[in-house]
Parts: sequence; C-alpha cells; structure tokens
Amino acid sequence: MNWDDWRLRINELDNQILQLLTQRAEAALKIGDLKRRADAPVHVPEREAEILRRLVAANPGPLPAAAILAVWREVLSGCRALEAPLTVAYLGPQATFTHQAARERFGGATAYRPARSIAEVFDEVERGLAELGVVPVENSTEGAVNVTLDRLITSDAVISGELRLDIAQQLLSRAGGLGAIERVLSHPQALAQCRGWLATHLADVPTEEVASTAAAAELAAADATVAAIASALAGELYGVPALRARIEDNPNNSTRFLVIGRRPVGPTGRDKTSILFAMRNEPGSLYRILEPLARAKINLTKIESRPARQGPWEYVIFVDLEGHRDTGEVAPVLAEIGERTLFLKILGSYPAA
Repeated sequence: MNWDDWRLRINELDNQILQLLTQRAEAALKIGDLKRRADAPVHVPEREAEILRRLVAANPGPLPAAAILAVWREVLSGCRALEAPLTVAYLGPQATFTHQAARERFGGATAYRPARSIAEVFDEVERGLAELGVVPVENSTEGAVNVTLDRLITSDAVISGELRLDIAQQLLSRAGGLGAIERVLSHPQALAQCRGWLATHLADVPTEEVASTAAAAELAAADATVAAIASALAGELYGVPALRARIEDNPNNSTRFLVIGRRPVGPTGRDKTSILFAMRNEPGSLYRILEPLARAKINLTKIESRPARQGPWEYVIFVDLEGHRDTGEVAPVLAEIGERTLFLKILGSYPAA
C-alpha cells in the first residue's frame, strides 16, 4: 500500500470511530434520562474509574496508556455533558496548575468555575454552586498545602478523587533578557520550587508573592520589567513568552490534587480513604490508634499533622490509607480507630490515582 492507500484507510477508520462515538453519545442521552428520573448523580467517579482501568488493561498497543486515558477522558467528558452539565470549581484564574489539573481530569466539555482562593473552592462546593471542586493538597518539593488541610478539618465536603500533575515552571516575561527583569512574581509554592534557580540566575532581583501563577502571568503581560513563574499554558493564554523553560529545582516536581464534592463515592477495588483524628497527648497514643491498621495489614500512604487551633500544642493527624471505608477489610478497622481517638472524621473514600 502507498501513502494514498493508507490515508484512505485512515479516513475509513475515522468514519467508523465517529459512528461508534455517535452510538455511545446516544446511549449516554438515554442514561441521562434514566438518571434524571431516578434523581441520580451525573458524575459517578467509581464508574468512570472502572471504565478507564478496564480500557488501559485491554489496550494491546501501540498507543501508550497515557494516550488511551487522554482520549477516553474527553469521550467521557463529552458524553457526561450530554447527560447534564457538570460544574467544577478550581483555584483561578484561568491557566493555573489547578485549572490544568481539573481539565485533565474532567475534560473540555465541563463547565469550569474559577475561584479566588482555595477556601472559596470549598465554599462553592458546600453551597451547591459547583458540583465538584479541585484543590492542591501537597507538592513533592514543598510538602503539604496547609490551607487545604485546614479546610478539610471543618468542611462538610468529602474527598471524591485524587490526581497528580507534573509541574513544569517557566520564567515568563516580555523583557529582552534576564538583565531587564526588575521583579519576579508568582504563587508562594512556585517561588519556593524555583528558589535555587532564582538564587543562581536572578540573585539580586526581588521576588513578590501573588495569589496564583496565572495572576503573575497576567501582570507580566502588562509590564515588560516583570517576570512570572507560571505554566506554559499561562504564557499562551496571556501572550507572554518563556525566557527560560523548566526552571523548577526538582525535575520530578509534581503536585497532588484532591477532588471534593458532596456525595460519597462507592468502592472500585483500588481505592484510598482519607481520615483525620485527634488524640490524647500521652506516650503511645499514636501507636495505639494506628495498631489496628498494622494488624489488618492495611498500608498507609501518607501521615501528616496540623495544629488543631483549639489550644497550644494540640494537633490533628491526617492519614491516607489503602482501601475503601465500606469494605469488610477497612470498615471494622475504622470503627476500632474511632474508639481509640478523641474524635475521628472520615474525609472520604475515592479511586486511587
């Protein structure tokens, strides 16, 4: 076969794919009608996780798993939008890393609602202005995002998902070169992730914290003496070229994000559960609380402490563990932990990333 023959074959395959996508969309419309009659939620994370995992497992190649996931997330996004609109709040403005993470999870057919702060994302979800919210919770370089942890303590929202995003920081500016830069602006986490590069290349240039990386890019677009540390997407959106690419100190820099909502998520077979608890300030307290997990051979993936803000030197402990709160393996262990703590809050069970 020559080039023209192969192009004809690709056209035929594209037509077949389009026909199948149309059939899938028609099925989604029928499912949406059934969901409305039953007052069932449009977004069912456990079902979407099952679809994606099944397709990745069945993929014979040559497309890599990441390509399969990217294609089907958009298919799911488009079909979900046919059932009913889905609104997702995120830390804005447009082109923040949180916005990028939200788009990677929920696709282009979702309605995105930018919030001015992480606290406002929680508020939007709690008040029903958004079905879901996406918030950063920890960075591989700088650790926990404390604002998110603090809101989880008091919020009625539940964790319904997680995702990780590789963070590539760009130095964006309309300046002619590094010597023309008078200020470097970015979110505090982004500045911290690039402090080594800044100390080497812009040691005498002051840095300033702003609300988001995208806000920094917007300011850099208006002032050629300003540089922003932000994503390539922010540079494209605000028309600011990258003077230097990949300036993060850690090439393996990534951020974990949580999806928050108002509805608990059912088990998928590969889940995480997040909890927080308070304990007595006495020797052995933490060991006694975590001992049931060790006995049941349940793996912990994270443990973090935060001040309780109810008294000096009082703390709450955040724990992520493998498994779902409603399974026979995890449920009795959580009940036993609840008896050993001053209080226990289950933040949510959700498909593991």
